[in-house]
Amino acid sequence: MNTITDIFLHNTELKQELEKHARLKRIKKGDIILNPGDEVLFIPIVQKGAIRIIRQDTSGAEVFLYHIYPLQTCTLSLTCCYTGKPSSIKAIAETDSELILIPSNLIDTWNQYPEWKTYINNSYSSRFSELIQVIDLMAFNNMDKQLQHYLEERCKALNTSLLEITHQEIADELHAHREAISRLLRHMEQKKMVKLGRNSIEVLLKI
Repeated sequence: MNTITDIFLHNTELKQELEKHARLKRIKKGDIILNPGDEVLFIPIVQKGAIRIIRQDTSGAEVFLYHIYPLQTCTLSLTCCYTGKPSSIKAIAETDSELILIPSNLIDTWNQYPEWKTYINNSYSSRFSELIQVIDLMAFNNMDKQLQHYLEERCKALNTSLLEITHQEIADELHAHREAISRLLRHMEQKKMVKLGRNSIEVLLKI
């Protein structure tokens, strides 16, 4: 398995900086890594597992944004570091995961290294595309498409077709009413796209 230091293998100085300052953190599935309003002291780079990123407003309403996978980082956290603002997202461990934590005060300093700057720019580009997809789903599609996208992304992150999840949990992360989610899921079950169980959803067809 590749590690973050492998990406910067050809820059000895940057690799040494990573080995000196970065630290490994192991987290369990379901652990909350970051909450809205938290000060962002470290930039997380996923070494193993997957992290779910959710936008949460001051009233507690949530919207699922995207996942972070191995060798990826959260650019919204990066933005908070650059601007000095507190976190605007919630980060949750989708699976048991390992994070490489980079002290936020080094982010600007490491921009002197071309490999680091390229990594950060590529991260912004990738996340921007995913955010545009989320905006498109919310602006131009009905809730059924948003639900389909959500189920697909959760299955992908967990590497399974069976999600242990309640209708209320889905509704919370899609900023929707539970009754609407339940109705759409029953419709999907009638079309043999999913199989509903007690606090579980099995995806039968690739959505």
